[in-house]
Amino acid sequence: MSPVDRIRVVVADDHPLVREGLRTFLTEREVQVVGEAADGAEAVRLALALRPDVVLMDLRMPALDGIEATRRLRSAGAPCRVVILTSYGEEERAADAVRAGAVGYLLKDVARRELLQAVRDAAVGRATLHPVAREQLRRDRLGRRPPEAKRAPMPTLTRREREVLALVASGESNKRIAGTLGLSEGTVKGYVSAAYEKIGARDRAQAVLWAVRNGLAS
Repeated sequence: MSPVDRIRVVVADDHPLVREGLRTFLTEREVQVVGEAADGAEAVRLALALRPDVVLMDLRMPALDGIEATRRLRSAGAPCRVVILTSYGEEERAADAVRAGAVGYLLKDVARRELLQAVRDAAVGRATLHPVAREQLRRDRLGRRPPEAKRAPMPTLTRREREVLALVASGESNKRIAGTLGLSEGTVKGYVSAAYEKIGARDRAQAVLWAVRNGLAS
């Protein structure tokens, strides 16, 4: 893979040893760490200046925490995808991170291959959520559900659109979805586009997060 094709990553964590470990962790031909930040404000500045593909963002940092930094990047229209890294016991912040715009939420004890895969997925717009974070998102959805009279109507998806969206949320490609459902890849793309429009998703990551919040994904 040429340097031009490598996934460009900014690492944000207030602990130098963690940043060093992540940099070593991510040393792969396809990944290039282009910047390191010691706090959330610096992470925002670097991400806007360097325009990486992915930002690995610690949840708890001085100046700005990872969630507020993510929110500011989204507000600024930054094209990067944010993956939040957190310590065990902080999974309850998953819903806040997703609402802020993160496409990934992982624990810091994640295996190297899983972290690399999360970076790859984030770079192409696929979401990666720790199982505990997925469960927290579902609970958050139920706990925050407004009264029937005030609840926004659920988008009306066809049976096939729901099937396709559930498979998208499980990480399947359009080609694999086509094989599973016995459809052409072009037909699957049509269902994906229709579902995205109905749920207000701009990309695969937003669709996955919507599916998790609304019970279409386990």
